[in-house]
Amino acid sequence: MNSATDVWPDGLGSSSGQLGNNLMDHHLGVYSGGTVEGYEDKYYFGRRANGIYIPRYRNVNGDKRDYLRGFGYQGSGSRQGWSRNVAELNIGIELKESLTEPGNWTMGMGGFGEILPYHENKITLDKTKKDKWGLNVLSIDCELKENELKMRKDMLADGIEMLTAAGCKNVTGRDGDGTPGRGIHEMGTARMGTSPKNSVLNKWNQVWDAPNVFVTDGAFMASASCVNPSLTYMAMTARAVDYAVSERKKKNL
Repeated sequence: MNSATDVWPDGLGSSSGQLGNNLMDHHLGVYSGGTVEGYEDKYYFGRRANGIYIPRYRNVNGDKRDYLRGFGYQGSGSRQGWSRNVAELNIGIELKESLTEPGNWTMGMGGFGEILPYHENKITLDKTKKDKWGLNVLSIDCELKENELKMRKDMLADGIEMLTAAGCKNVTGRDGDGTPGRGIHEMGTARMGTSPKNSVLNKWNQVWDAPNVFVTDGAFMASASCVNPSLTYMAMTARAVDYAVSERKKKNL
């Protein structure tokens, strides 16, 4: 966008009208948790005790919801620490001794939902504000829409249902801050596609308007799925580099 010229008034690669549009992230902030009885003689074991992941199961295998796509869960079990509230104890030796021991086990999980690629969710350059290097700062116009808001209802209800069915006690849930950007998985603003008319990049991550320019970060994504995209970025980068080297050897670049 900062390379705007008479040829590309909205920036290099903008001929399709897609540059900066279709901004996606993963919407989160929906949590559920509860306490787990027993296991007081157990604690974390191993060099890296990992959490859990529940893959997407909505709108697959015949399941049909009133929204498109779906969500997964990330979660973990842990024991409460010294900062837990001990309502039955006052300040004193009993409180100090109690807080030197780990508390109850808890289990919690949070949903990661897919945001659809809405053309109106976008980034632009703010022509009225500049950073300390004299460049126009980024302006973001992005929101969750009806599809994501419907999805969040299932994210909340399903989490509570699963933890209750698993035997957790005092299960609660909350629909918190789902503002796009909190997932830190921004993608889609230089989407890959089948034609210079519908996308910024071709199938090899090349800018249609400038084949010697490759884009392999999250901007190339055409959809978000609901999983962490980092390994996909790495795989597509390796693929693009291999192609670029091959084309360079053929003197096509």
